[in-house]
Amino acid sequence: MDILAQRLKACRENIKKFEPEFTQSFVANKIGVARTTYTAYENGTKMPPIDTLSNIAKLFNVSIDYLTGLSNHPKLSYDKDIKVDTEVEELMHILQSMPEEKRKEMEAKILGYAQALADLKNK
Repeated sequence: MDILAQRLKACRENIKKFEPEFTQSFVANKIGVARTTYTAYENGTKMPPIDTLSNIAKLFNVSIDYLTGLSNHPKLSYDKDIKVDTEVEELMHILQSMPEEKRKEMEAKILGYAQALADLKNK
């Protein structure tokens, strides 16, 4: 339950940086529990039921798998997280097998491509 408590608090505090109303009271009200109950979730002394956990995940715009520690990527499920990790490992293996100069060139191209995709997504 430690990972859940840590991620609940971290998610709320990250959102709070941009939306100051995201206090424990605000989140508790949004998910339909008492502030003391939500505080217990963040402190790791109480486990939310699955429907409440689902509401929290929707509010924070993350997956339940991320909140519970099954995924390290906020938007990915466990299965997708494993797939991404495998693909990254494959890419790293390919890059490491290249001569250094070629590897640096490829890394720059890959980063440029990723940035272009991110820019398109943000439009």
